[in-house]
Amino acid sequence: MILAAGRGERMRPLTDSTPKPLLEAGGKPLIVWQIEALARAGFRDIIVNLAHLGEQIEDRLGDGKAFGVGIAYSREESALETAGGIANAMHFLGSAPFLVVNSDIHCDFDYSTLLPKIGQMENRSVLAHLVLVDNPEHHPQGDFFLEDGKIVPSGKKRLTFSGIGIYHPDLFNGIQPGQSARLAPLLNNAIVEGKVSGMHHQGLWVDVGTPERLAELNSGGRIKT
Repeated sequence: MILAAGRGERMRPLTDSTPKPLLEAGGKPLIVWQIEALARAGFRDIIVNLAHLGEQIEDRLGDGKAFGVGIAYSREESALETAGGIANAMHFLGSAPFLVVNSDIHCDFDYSTLLPKIGQMENRSVLAHLVLVDNPEHHPQGDFFLEDGKIVPSGKKRLTFSGIGIYHPDLFNGIQPGQSARLAPLLNNAIVEGKVSGMHHQGLWVDVGTPERLAELNSGGRIKT
């Protein structure tokens, strides 16, 4: 699943007329970079959630055949936050663990490395597996502690959540379709229960969250090729 429903308030005025996932880096929409990377890794069925200017995203991506994948759309009247958007799309996602990716990042992460983990999570002993990165300048406090492949409640140094994660459907039990819900409280509860694992990606990763960061990405020689 690719998360693409957000309003992109920090990206205004660019997102007043263009949804953030269609803003371009290196001459290509941010979301297209993600779709192509997922296709290279062997992912063939992709769900994209839509809200703000979602019809533009659907018009641009179509059914996904141009990218070698199949794309289905989960529509939201207004953005339901991350967990709410995922729960709203559960009828597409099914009962097995699945990968979720933010549409507004640019990275060189190899999604194929997550395929074994998806299979391992079917036994429900782990409800989430998060890809973490070094803290960027705009988020120096980080998000989660990673020790020996586990996300733990406390530790020596926080890392930043990349917006890439695998989740078991059980993590979203109790959230009804159409209900707005944040992901962080669900993850924090699972971390306390010892049911969240993680890994540290040390390659290219950019949170393209503001016009300044988008301009820097396009002019700074950091575009993934």
